[in-house]
Amino acid sequence: MEQWAYYLCLFLVLLLPLLLLKLNSKHRGVIMNSEGEGLVFARYGTPWRQLRKICILELLSARRVQSFRHIREDEVARLVAAVAAVPPGELVNVSEQIAVLITDSAVRAMIGDRFKRREEFLQTLEEGVKLATGFNLGDLFPSSWLANFISGTARRAEENHRKSYELMEYAIKQHEEQRAATSSNGDVEEGEDLVGALLRIRKEGGLDVPLTMGMVKGVILDLFGAGSETSATTLQWAMSELMRNPNVMRKAQAEVRDNLQEKPKVTEDDLTNLKYLKLIIKETMRLHPAAPLLLPREAREPCKILGYDVPKGTTVLVNAWAIGRDPKHWEDPEEFKPERFESGTVDFKGTDFEYIPFGAGRRMCPGMTFAQASMEIVLAALLYHFDWELPSGLKPSGLDMIEKMGVTVRRKNDLHLYPVVRVPPI
Repeated sequence: MEQWAYYLCLFLVLLLPLLLLKLNSKHRGVIMNSEGEGLVFARYGTPWRQLRKICILELLSARRVQSFRHIREDEVARLVAAVAAVPPGELVNVSEQIAVLITDSAVRAMIGDRFKRREEFLQTLEEGVKLATGFNLGDLFPSSWLANFISGTARRAEENHRKSYELMEYAIKQHEEQRAATSSNGDVEEGEDLVGALLRIRKEGGLDVPLTMGMVKGVILDLFGAGSETSATTLQWAMSELMRNPNVMRKAQAEVRDNLQEKPKVTEDDLTNLKYLKLIIKETMRLHPAAPLLLPREAREPCKILGYDVPKGTTVLVNAWAIGRDPKHWEDPEEFKPERFESGTVDFKGTDFEYIPFGAGRRMCPGMTFAQASMEIVLAALLYHFDWELPSGLKPSGLDMIEKMGVTVRRKNDLHLYPVVRVPPI
């Protein structure tokens, strides 16, 4: 590893936990546990193991993800129709369109319908991300009650937490109303959504730890946030890299169009043969992992990292961003080359530690299958139905690729492109 990367890893692994995370653990614990724990912030133990088992076996299994296929196809068709309706010569905010699609797809899978308070939720999520990653006076002087009072971060975090849980409560209410309306009209339900599954499991009981409504809301919030934020971020970077690399774009579009043969729309049946498109998503996640530092880990026992002693209880961050650009493991690590994954020897399933966009071990992201299914069909549709052009006068090499740092690393500025319809939607 180059010297800059070594010291970057060392700083993130050892200093940030001491200066930021560990010193604020009391506030974080009070805020995150005020109404029950979700999966993300639950500590190791029986409750966490139980929630993870529920997520893996009930909520995010391959069979469950497949049951939401009609939702993904429907939302993609809506996106394609919306972009195709844009007047010629008018820019499209690709970042915004992708974010809305991914959010609506995730929410429909969770509550069976679009969230009536979607914009409010997205604003609350954005504020939560800022609070989780911002640096403030209280971080610099953690023992000073005055510094913490002046910064107001804990107060804003509590307000954001209350707002988030209030929105999750509304989502559950909307789910119940939707089911009641379907039943009263004599309609047939399309299938059990994720909130329905959680409420059923809670009602059935027989668990090692009772599933409280606080836990239910916590899990829903985790799924809302992770399901909408990370996939949208990856797709925005994928489109950005394709615009920066026209040869890769042409190759990807040729694959999609050759396979679909003028079909009116993309379905998930078409994705099996899109090998190069899958490589593009892998390469995007290498260069732009949606969560570059993954989730914080806590040392359960004293250990050594890079030769340094890490005391028990220290919060540790894993720099997946730097690992994915380490020249010891990657040839030309700063270049966008999907072909590097053609051999199939490296995958993102947590066993190849040079490539961990979803993490690894017991805290690995359980929503990998859900995210993969969403990203593939969206990218395939964008490349199949449209050619894309940069704003006038802008060359591919001049495209803004500035990152906006946070729990997830988005584009700092939204991606705006001109769409040119090649395969009109029906």
